[in-house]
Amino acid sequence: MPLRFVIIFSIILFFKFNDSFSQQKSVILTEKEKQKNDIKEYIFHHLKDTHDFDILSYKSKVDNKKNYVGFPLPVILWDNGLVVFLSSKLNHGKDVARVGANYYKLYHNKIYKTESTGRIIYDDDGSVLNLKPLDFSITKGVLSMLFISILMILLFRSLANSYKVTGGVATGIGRFFEPIVIYIRDEIAIPNIGKKYYKNYMSYLLTIFFFIWFLNLLGLTPLGINVTGNIAVTFSLAMLTFLITNITAKKDYWKHIFWMPGVPVVMKIILAPIELLGVFIKPFSLMIRLYANISAGHIVLMSLIALMFIFKNWIGSSLSFLLAFSISIIEILVALLQAYIFTVLSALYFGFAVEEHEH
Repeated sequence: MPLRFVIIFSIILFFKFNDSFSQQKSVILTEKEKQKNDIKEYIFHHLKDTHDFDILSYKSKVDNKKNYVGFPLPVILWDNGLVVFLSSKLNHGKDVARVGANYYKLYHNKIYKTESTGRIIYDDDGSVLNLKPLDFSITKGVLSMLFISILMILLFRSLANSYKVTGGVATGIGRFFEPIVIYIRDEIAIPNIGKKYYKNYMSYLLTIFFFIWFLNLLGLTPLGINVTGNIAVTFSLAMLTFLITNITAKKDYWKHIFWMPGVPVVMKIILAPIELLGVFIKPFSLMIRLYANISAGHIVLMSLIALMFIFKNWIGSSLSFLLAFSISIIEILVALLQAYIFTVLSALYFGFAVEEHEH
């Protein structure tokens, strides 16, 4: 009897321990999955534009409430008239903003018109049926672009003024930017466009280079800004290059697209659609290249930083920190490289547009 009792008791303890261990393992896995989902959500949230300028966020230990450190931005909507209010009314999508007789709610970084309850209505396909007013808000990305634009005006105006005072000699911070300006002129504009027409495009090439470069560098700061990783921004920049190329193009440019000289008629008919398609592929490649490289850099960098919170030990966290630091150094080079590539390709397309053939 004692032996049977010991055996039965041991079996019961084994199953109890095994069940307890399984439950504990399930809880640990659930917590890890939740942590991974939170990290993934945070990274994708960082890549998107926001209606608030948030520098960081943290959860309160008292009520586990998420708090944001930053400041609100103006929300500008067109909803049968101009509607203006601060984004603090939306409270990061948690509250419904009442403006006059209308109610608005922020949902997945988009503002929808709702009832007083803030209910979002879906159709059978899962699409939102709420009306979405035209949004002209000053978002985090827009504010960053305005800041860089003002910074560029101040920097290069001071450089131009120093030329007037000293008779063509740069002073102050202009000594750093002058060699870059000369490099863009002598190594990018003139070789790709030619001495005859390069001056017509220099202002745009200089603007686009420093604008992309400064925005890329701003994206590497702890402010958490991702402007050139927004496809709407890269689309707009590529569209500018596309418009300038085709508006200023000479007749030889269009002739070599639609009716190439020295080519048999049959081949002209075959090649014309391909060449016309190339007109649109060139700016598309500009858009995707800048967007993909900058977005990938942000995702990799933030993923490496997130590993510190997953490992939670000296070895894993230290390795993650070293990798993140190394990638940050590389991203500084990538920030300059992407601005350079965009400028070189734009100059190359301008050169195609104004090239004059002997035939």
